[in-house]
Amino acid sequence: MQRNDNIEIERKFLVRGEFMSHVSQEHRIRQGYIVASAGKTVRVRTRGDKGFLTIKGPSGKNGFSRFEWEKEISFTDAEQLLELCEKNIIDKIRYEVEFDGKTFEVDVFHGVNEGLVLAELELQTEDEPYSAPEWLGREVTGDMRYYNSYLSKYPFSEW
Repeated sequence: MQRNDNIEIERKFLVRGEFMSHVSQEHRIRQGYIVASAGKTVRVRTRGDKGFLTIKGPSGKNGFSRFEWEKEISFTDAEQLLELCEKNIIDKIRYEVEFDGKTFEVDVFHGVNEGLVLAELELQTEDEPYSAPEWLGREVTGDMRYYNSYLSKYPFSEW
């Protein structure tokens, strides 16, 4: 499947080893869900000093791809919209790690999801090859428990 501008294709993994020595950038992310139902989400996010509004559709059969529409909004608007979100705002630090020509985004969760560390890799096609760094653990792509929208309702600390 060839990627178009509104389709997000990503793989998701648990992290099992040391990656911090390879970090190129980091950002604090806070995000909440105005709507989080089966197959659809409306998300508000702050990333650094920017705000974003994102709408996502259902995942495909293998969990690799789904519709995603995102627009930048003001940080102030995003902060106000976070007040309207469902409980358990996601709070995490996102680390960017370059490996073999690809960028892995490693999320270290805080608050009610403390202890969870996930890596995501965005791809251009579902069958695009990639190399796995040694710190990459088990793949959890398509496992709903690791979707941020699920974690906002059923925090990792309660598993």
